[in-house]
Amino acid sequence: MTHRPLEEPLRAVRPHPEAHWDRSPTPEEVDPAVLSALLHRHGWQRRGGAPGRYGRWTPPGPGASGTSLLVPESRAFPDSEDLLGEALVALSRSGTPSAREVLVGLAVPSDEIRWWRDVPTGPADATSWTVEEHLRAAARQTLLAGALATRARAGYYGARYRRTAVASLENVLVGSAAGGRRLTAFVPVGTTRPLAVRLHQALYATREAIDYQRATGGMDAFDGAVEAGVSRELTEALIALVRGTEGARIAVEWAPAAGVPEGCAASSEAVEFSPGDLPVLREAGARFLREEPSVPVRITGTVVRMGRSGPRGDGSVRLRVIAGAEIPHLRLTLDEEAYRIAGHAHLVGLPVRVHGRLESRGGFRRLTGATGVVPVQVDEAERDRLMKSLQENLDFFEEACGGD
Repeated sequence: MTHRPLEEPLRAVRPHPEAHWDRSPTPEEVDPAVLSALLHRHGWQRRGGAPGRYGRWTPPGPGASGTSLLVPESRAFPDSEDLLGEALVALSRSGTPSAREVLVGLAVPSDEIRWWRDVPTGPADATSWTVEEHLRAAARQTLLAGALATRARAGYYGARYRRTAVASLENVLVGSAAGGRRLTAFVPVGTTRPLAVRLHQALYATREAIDYQRATGGMDAFDGAVEAGVSRELTEALIALVRGTEGARIAVEWAPAAGVPEGCAASSEAVEFSPGDLPVLREAGARFLREEPSVPVRITGTVVRMGRSGPRGDGSVRLRVIAGAEIPHLRLTLDEEAYRIAGHAHLVGLPVRVHGRLESRGGFRRLTGATGVVPVQVDEAERDRLMKSLQENLDFFEEACGGD
């Protein structure tokens, strides 16, 4: 868990990368070798050209012979600037989906994460309109699991680290889902490469753990896979991806402009999962949920809700967490005296500090064994904000605190 003193100032929010998703890159910004690598990655074919000077590339798919790009092999070629400009214009005007993906890869160096689902088709190769929604939802779950694994290693995260993990996905651009069967996410190297690296490692660890279980019947490999980033959140994402298909694949491809990250293979095949893997994934997810331990914490938070069945006795409290754990809110039960302290602290515009254990049951949203409830001093600006919140809910807190 992350602990931060209340008095410590918040870290500055990291700015977005200087990416220009809304325009094509200029010839001066493009490395010919990177452009050629991206064209090859996205299925374009090199069909001749002057060796050592330039190559002629045609897009994938039938009927593409009439369109071609001349791409210099380096800037040493005299007309390289003009050829790059013409290639970029042709890509921006092309109706080929891969052309847009190449332009995105040029605009900001990005690792690419790809999902494929082998789904049954209907007449004229059509698919149900819900298929694309399922693919997008599963892809987002996968990215979130990777983002969580960059924050800490855990078999089950629940509500922990979720807010920062979701925020880290803001820079990720997702392409269109081709018939609900294929989807690509562009993960900027400058801000989000750790996500791609961790997900790459976690996918292979998951595949190896599944194969080990199917060969030996043992689930031990999943325990070690946690260190590689495997979690209940990832197994749930893979279940959502594979369910209702004949199989699914995920691949991570590194940005040509940035090179291969340390400890990763330069090229790797997509990791495949099949419906036969679903029972193992479900068992692993249940195992992670069952075995993730509770965590001792010291929480500082502001009271946002109070309630008890009568004017005396224990009461339940909901806190907005300020420090002590990377979760937004938690619930706890306090004895009569601690409940009164929490209510009075809020009435005078102060948060409280409390010790206890953050329970995995319920997603790490509940604190058990709460002790040592005390008000905490804050600066005037924070106190004024808390008092304003109190004034908006004064009747509720007067009723909740009750007593003398």
